[in-house]
Amino acid sequence: GLAMVLVVVMGLGWKFFDADDYHSPENKKKMAAGMPLNDEDRIPWLCALHDILRREESSGQDAVLACSALKKIYRLILVRGASAIGNSQSEKPEENAALNILFVHLDGPTDLIARRLEKRRGHFMPLKLLQSQFDALEPPTAPERFITVSLEKSLPEIVLEIEKAIFFG
Repeated sequence: GLAMVLVVVMGLGWKFFDADDYHSPENKKKMAAGMPLNDEDRIPWLCALHDILRREESSGQDAVLACSALKKIYRLILVRGASAIGNSQSEKPEENAALNILFVHLDGPTDLIARRLEKRRGHFMPLKLLQSQFDALEPPTAPERFITVSLEKSLPEIVLEIEKAIFFG
């Protein structure tokens, strides 16, 4: 499920990326078999997502990334890339600079999210993995840059709340 939506470097005409589209075939097979991903499965995927966001920022393109960045370290990797886990330091200091990301924690009861997942068609993640995502979830806290939005609100209310946070802080 989409536990987090990332809004990167605010503006209009944003590109949308669904992080699920960037999972490796091995990750997709593992989830389809009902096995939750572990940190070792997720870290290369998160680093690749950071690289996509870095590329968009470098070209002046604002972007939204829908991603289940469940743990604090996962969000740190999205902000800082592989340097967040000590795997690399670029020769170019600008590549180590943190991305300007607002994390939007979409929060809701398990049963509401389960009903929405049941309606999703053609996705590799089965409903039975939802509980493992809740078990792994570390909701964002200060000093992370985030807002929490209830999924019990209507879609227009959710969008308005996110837009207010982006444009008016």
